[in-house]
Amino acid sequence: MNTFVDAAGWSYWPAPAKLNLFLHITGRRPDGYHELQTVFRLLDWGDRIGLRLRADGQVRREGPSVPGVAEADDLVVRAAKSLKDASNCAEGVDICVDKRIPAGGGFGGGSSDAATVLVALNALWKTGLDEDALAALGLRLGADVPVFVRGRNAWAEGVGERLVPLDLPPAWYLLVDPGVHVPTAELFRSPDLTRDAAPAKIADFASGTILGNAFEPVLRCREPAVEAVFQALSRVGRARLTGSGSGCFVEFATRAAAEHVLAVLSDQLRARVVAGAARSPLLEALEAMQ
Repeated sequence: MNTFVDAAGWSYWPAPAKLNLFLHITGRRPDGYHELQTVFRLLDWGDRIGLRLRADGQVRREGPSVPGVAEADDLVVRAAKSLKDASNCAEGVDICVDKRIPAGGGFGGGSSDAATVLVALNALWKTGLDEDALAALGLRLGADVPVFVRGRNAWAEGVGERLVPLDLPPAWYLLVDPGVHVPTAELFRSPDLTRDAAPAKIADFASGTILGNAFEPVLRCREPAVEAVFQALSRVGRARLTGSGSGCFVEFATRAAAEHVLAVLSDQLRARVVAGAARSPLLEALEAMQ
């Protein structure tokens, strides 16, 4: 997707979804946050962010807002304001979000939207922050934001901010949204959540010996819709959960194999086939602009 500016002054930028190819919780830190290990896989599908520069310094969100979230608390607005403050930029922006990533599914939509605003506005405002500075701003907005800022598939540790880039083979994914949203804080409080998994190494992931998600048994037990999706997907492949859920997926080596399974699934499932990305389409859009 190439970035362009239309007659009304809008430029459009991709905000890709992600998958967690596995997710372990290895402990809890003194500050109450949990130590994680995961692999982030970026997808060639996601939201689209529209940006229109303003000369008056105001940051405004156009179009539908996030239900129950005040405009000032919206992640895309907060991202723009954090960049303004960090760079002492006098310009403003209108922001619109074309939402395609289902909320609460573990696909990273909100975090990716915020990252796209940071990266794209850094270019449009010519604020000149480097990748590390943008990732640091992103971390204040959410643990998943830095991986979207950096735009590369990665092994992650800490709360998800310590990233090691990974080269992942081409793959296609059948995604299913069960349509339920359980707040992550509730899942972390579950007594059934495994919080002391043995630390793994990148070589363990590469060999295929680690694939599980700590939140899977908790969600499957408490959410019948998630369990039903797992039952359906387990008949066609290795079903997995992304993030803290509730999105589920199966990986395939080819598009044809994934689309064949999609064709035989129940029409009642909210399912789609998407490609894994070697790098973020946001980086490609940024290069097309330069």
